[in-house]
Amino acid sequence: MKYVLRKLTTLIITLFIVSLLAFLAFQVIPGSPATTMLGTNATPEKIAALEHELGFDQPVLVRYGQWAADFVRGDWGTSYSYSLPVQDMVMEKLPATLTLALLAFVIVVAASFPLGIALAKREGGKLDRAMTVINQVCMSIPPVFVGILLCFVFGITLKVFVPGGFVTFSEDPVTFLVYMLFPALSVALSRVAMTVKMLRSSILDEMNKDYIRTAFSRGRTRADAMKKHALRNAIIPVIAFLAVTAAELVAGTIVVEQVFAVPGIGRLLLASISARDFPVAQAIVVILAAWVVIVNFIADILYQYMDPRIRIQ
Repeated sequence: MKYVLRKLTTLIITLFIVSLLAFLAFQVIPGSPATTMLGTNATPEKIAALEHELGFDQPVLVRYGQWAADFVRGDWGTSYSYSLPVQDMVMEKLPATLTLALLAFVIVVAASFPLGIALAKREGGKLDRAMTVINQVCMSIPPVFVGILLCFVFGITLKVFVPGGFVTFSEDPVTFLVYMLFPALSVALSRVAMTVKMLRSSILDEMNKDYIRTAFSRGRTRADAMKKHALRNAIIPVIAFLAVTAAELVAGTIVVEQVFAVPGIGRLLLASISARDFPVAQAIVVILAAWVVIVNFIADILYQYMDPRIRIQ
């Protein structure tokens, strides 16, 4: 219980710090939202009047306190650019981002486990050596570059999909999933490489422990000892890593959405920053941070109960 309370306290403090930093960061960005909102009609008098209406003439910490209190109550403010409730705008874009992140997570799990186990079984072999090099390359390539490459190969050259031609699920479910597959691959590739490397290392580490040697002495083959003993223990840290991956994939879709023109919260965030639409940008940053922190919190708790050694420590 003390462990859970300590982690919960850390979660609350982290969310407070992130929300404060997000709020302060958007206050120091050059340019006034009032100027953007008024456009060609901007005059010093009109700018001053609108800034007073928006509360920009109040101290920063006072404005943060008001914004944070409203945010917790479910009032995320009103968009400067569209005069719409921020919550409605975010919720409209959220399904596309969650679908993209879910597809990426499925790809990570489906590809990582077979590859990681296969490489552990063939330690030092040609496949293991080749995949080690491929893994290093995949981990070093940014998702945005992978996305551009996939657009060129499968979109422009092979014409599997139309770059920028996003189709909603309600319009055509099959076309929607085919289109979303490629941005999901862009986000998932580096995570697949990291998960494969981690699973392989975890299995091989377990295979060198005393209880595996005991299994060998009782006549177990290497494959049998790996399947019935090592794999179960080796998967525990990988599951915790996958929980963290699930959190980070949502944040990782931001730039990829821009490449593939997916109308998710990533594109909305970048557009809001460009337009100085701070209420929208602040809400999205806090939501993404909260998602990452909360999922990490859940992963820590699950990891503790999955591995008794954590509880002992």
